[in-house]
Amino acid sequence: MTSDLGPVVAGDATTDEVDDDEAMPRVALTRERAVLLGLFVVAAIAFLYFVLPQLSGVKGTWDRLDQANPWWIAVALVFQLLAMASYVLLFQGTHVPPDSPITLRESYLITMAALAATRLFAAGGAGGVALTAWALRRSGMPRREVATRMIAFLVLLYGVYMGAMVVCGFGLYFHLFEGPDTIALTILPAVIALMIMLIMLAIALVPGDLERRLDRPKPSNPRLARLMRRLATGPASLSGGVRFALGKIRRPDAAMIGTLTWWACNIAVLYSAFRAFGPAPPLAVLVMGYFVGLLGNLLPLPGGIGGVDGGMIGAFAAFGVDSGLAVVAVLVYRLFAFWLPTIPGAIAYFQLRGAVKGWKEQRLARATIQSEVKT
Repeated sequence: MTSDLGPVVAGDATTDEVDDDEAMPRVALTRERAVLLGLFVVAAIAFLYFVLPQLSGVKGTWDRLDQANPWWIAVALVFQLLAMASYVLLFQGTHVPPDSPITLRESYLITMAALAATRLFAAGGAGGVALTAWALRRSGMPRREVATRMIAFLVLLYGVYMGAMVVCGFGLYFHLFEGPDTIALTILPAVIALMIMLIMLAIALVPGDLERRLDRPKPSNPRLARLMRRLATGPASLSGGVRFALGKIRRPDAAMIGTLTWWACNIAVLYSAFRAFGPAPPLAVLVMGYFVGLLGNLLPLPGGIGGVDGGMIGAFAAFGVDSGLAVVAVLVYRLFAFWLPTIPGAIAYFQLRGAVKGWKEQRLARATIQSEVKT
């Protein structure tokens, strides 16, 4: 397979093998796990929908539902569809080299199936990451290139996340944007985001062929040399992914628009949810409340259920947004952004197997033709 990664993905012969026999990450959902997951989801939803609205300061929350503006609900749906399309475009532009058998339709299947695997199935123990890596390897992509492209995808996607926190955090703190200047919600996350960005840029300086450089001198201790090469694999792959992402930024294509529009459309869904029930917060507050709330994904909760919802509601309340309005807006946003895509995602999970089988048949057909030409 031709690669546009250059020396970043160079490796030994094993990296060029196609994992045709690797099984699709299965749904690892035992009866006990299903019961516990179901109980947790029901408890989280019950708290958010029934207990939280009864607390002091948010009573009468559900009365707002009768006053919802249907036009803004429709706008939220449109922006959610655009967000899903943006994610597929970003995946296609980052993960798929020119000669790959992965079409735009199959990029949709992979992204949506990975979403479902992450949120519902716990496939292969690593959810969407395991499923995405499996699909890319089955397309004929070497393992090292899979790792590099997946890292580049995350760097691009969350680079915008970090950049927005830096701009809005410092902007709110220094009163460049309308909104409160609470240190814990403005300057602190902005500084942390800036530090992460600088660390990632420093990682780009690590040579992509670090393992090979360590292997050049004849080692006096072969066992230690092997250990050092293994330890160097992670930083080298991470460095390659960061450099690939920087290359994409320097030479953007049409698909890279998805990097920005994914986040912009998600913010627009949340903005529309607020407008459906009342006034929306200032833009910088909306962005910071959204991104700070997303840190709830770091909690060990299935799909971030409860953590993200509570994190966003708490962040907006800390910014001075009406608590009742924040509860309704955030839950409507999560209905569109979290629950709605899981339906096509679950369908795509089962459709992906057929697409991958087609790639294998294409490779076998090309191999047969080449063999006949040689004879």
